[in-house]
Amino acid sequence: MTNKPFKISKLSVWEAYKKVKANHGSAGVDGQSIEDFELNLKDNLYKIWNRMSSGSYFPPAVLRVEIPKSDGKIRPLGIPTVADRIAQMVIKQQLEPKLEKIFHKDSYGYRPKKSAIEAIGQARTRCWRNDWVLDLDIKGFFDNINHELMMKAVKIHTTDKWTLLYIERWLKASVQMPDGALVVSDKGTPQGGVISPLLANLFLHYAFDKWMERNFPTIPFERYADDSVCHCKTEVQAKILKTAIEKRMKEVQLELHPDKTKIVYCKDADRTGTYKNIQFDFLGYTFRPRKSKNRFGKYFINFTPAISNKAIKRIKAVMRGWGWQNKTDKTLEDLANMFNRQVQGWINYYSHFYKSALIPLFQHLNQRLIRWAMRKFKNLKGHKARARAWLQEISHRQSTLFAHWRFLYVNDMVKQ
Repeated sequence: MTNKPFKISKLSVWEAYKKVKANHGSAGVDGQSIEDFELNLKDNLYKIWNRMSSGSYFPPAVLRVEIPKSDGKIRPLGIPTVADRIAQMVIKQQLEPKLEKIFHKDSYGYRPKKSAIEAIGQARTRCWRNDWVLDLDIKGFFDNINHELMMKAVKIHTTDKWTLLYIERWLKASVQMPDGALVVSDKGTPQGGVISPLLANLFLHYAFDKWMERNFPTIPFERYADDSVCHCKTEVQAKILKTAIEKRMKEVQLELHPDKTKIVYCKDADRTGTYKNIQFDFLGYTFRPRKSKNRFGKYFINFTPAISNKAIKRIKAVMRGWGWQNKTDKTLEDLANMFNRQVQGWINYYSHFYKSALIPLFQHLNQRLIRWAMRKFKNLKGHKARARAWLQEISHRQSTLFAHWRFLYVNDMVKQ
């Protein structure tokens, strides 16, 4: 290793591999899965170390995958090869500890010991304390990061030649489009890369977080990657801030989305003004006025988050894709084993705030189970009421069979 121009330990490559393996992920342009990579694990890891240590590692093209969004548009993802994800993880392991020391406390996205739920909870508290929100949306953020400004930020925190070399190569790596064409861009970093979230956070640390600290130190905010909300005392303050951020984004060669960026009034029992915008979405939750119950059992109007309609629509689409019509050979226990892990994941994320908003979603899941039973059992065909009674009886007898049944019973939300 002493003969190599860059001192990269084999242990760091091994640790990077273990993290990439734990994250799973799809194959890149070479079609190689993590299982394929492991068929010749020792040699494959040696190649990565040898090339990175000698300065001869060049990242292959990133595979472009287009994911449908809830609004009908497409979210482009860039999937690196398994080997490239390991190489990126080597750099991330080296750079992330340095950056964690300087990142803003209200930057929550893709950071150790930070979470979306923490950001949502902080936003809820600050919405109670401040009457106005500036809901920010940066137009095509990941696709428009300026490479020169990105490298300028990286150089503040490392002088390692190999770190700078490979980050620059990843920024300039080509993208293989769905039609097979190779495209090279002079800006942006692909969503889907291992290093991309860290670089995005670093870019916005200087483009937004530190800028807010200097120019608007009394205005709190939560930022999760490129998704941000700022809390203002007055509508005038929110308008001034919006104008200033628009100017700041232009300085760093970005742009606020003109339709999705909006000023919102946090209406509740004490704030009764009439304004056009009284709700906003943040990290899968919708913040808006809702009927709530205080600790004395009295109802009041509270400005608080709950699972968003977009999230419900997306989850229902997933449920439709479970192929119910092809599962009449399965038992209820089989279905529970197939679906519980995913359903529990939704519960874990969306039940932190205003959990009763999940009831219609899980009633929808029960309706799917009822229709499944009507297809499976001859005595239930054409008899929806009978099928409903059958499922209800089982849910009372085996209330822990399905994850959503457990949730409804534990929270005393059982309704038919």
